[in-house]
Amino acid sequence: MDQPIVIGVGGFSSNVGKTTLLCEFLKVFPGWEAIKTTRGHYRSCGKDPHACCVSHLLGAEPLVRSGRKETYDAGKDTARYWDAGASNVHWLIATDSQIEKGIKEALARVKSPGVLVEGNSFSQFVHTDYFVMVRQAGNSKMKTSARRIVDQASAIYVSDAGTEISSPQGIPLFCQSDLTALIEHVRTALT
Repeated sequence: MDQPIVIGVGGFSSNVGKTTLLCEFLKVFPGWEAIKTTRGHYRSCGKDPHACCVSHLLGAEPLVRSGRKETYDAGKDTARYWDAGASNVHWLIATDSQIEKGIKEALARVKSPGVLVEGNSFSQFVHTDYFVMVRQAGNSKMKTSARRIVDQASAIYVSDAGTEISSPQGIPLFCQSDLTALIEHVRTALT
């Protein structure tokens, strides 16, 4: 099978609503799969390496977990994907230098016609058919991985009620109340 249709959902910073938006997309693209990308760091996250959420999973190769048994953990993003209707969920855990190999491995496991991928860094290594960047109106922070790819975004989605921000370089801007319009924009772009 050729690469499936890939919709990326990235974020300007953490905790801006990426998972919530991805779950909304899963509801309108039934039968699609989802991939969660997690970049891990050996001890560089500032936490005790044994307390860090993924440092103990990092190895010489990227780790891709697939299927409900390997990815469903109540309250986690991957469980939310399942609950929103994903036909399969893959979780990529990798260091910065492993992202390219890992995302290609995860995409090779996708059997559905389309997949939603949460993360920023993966988009440097694979073609996305549509890429939406999520942010909040009152948050001007932008992490490094977002700065690298924001100009490639197909749209910006403001996940809270505010719309007082401008869109960089004329990228279409949608707010929470425009979710239906964003979904239609995605569908149009994919046809």
